[in-house]
Amino acid sequence: MPDSAQFNQAGAHHLPGYLGIVITHVDGAEVHAELPVRTELMAPNGFLHAGSVVTLADTCAGYGCLANLPEGAVGFTTVELKSNHLGTAREGTVACVARAVHLGRTTQVWDATVTHKDSGKTMALFRCTQMVLYAK
Repeated sequence: MPDSAQFNQAGAHHLPGYLGIVITHVDGAEVHAELPVRTELMAPNGFLHAGSVVTLADTCAGYGCLANLPEGAVGFTTVELKSNHLGTAREGTVACVARAVHLGRTTQVWDATVTHKDSGKTMALFRCTQMVLYAK
């Protein structure tokens, strides 16, 4: 199973690294990450862009899926995601915890909760379904 350093290295030159997402913990069916809030991640209204929050949650769920692929699987693709945004941020660090709900041979379902690290306030709830891919 890949650890947090391996996921951070793999994402360094892709969207997770570009946004500043840092995977802090990988343990079986749970992944933790953080994202420091900065100007480039804001919407023009001065609040954290919803896309930044969704990318954080989707990255955690995706890395969780990779860490839990069944034997013979070569990857996955996201087939559905849903987010409920309950709050936002202007500064600080946003944290995410993703947990597996279903780890099947053909699909996985992950739930993620995004919070403001300093206040502990829940900012978003997220559910993602991934289709597990196999080579022909």
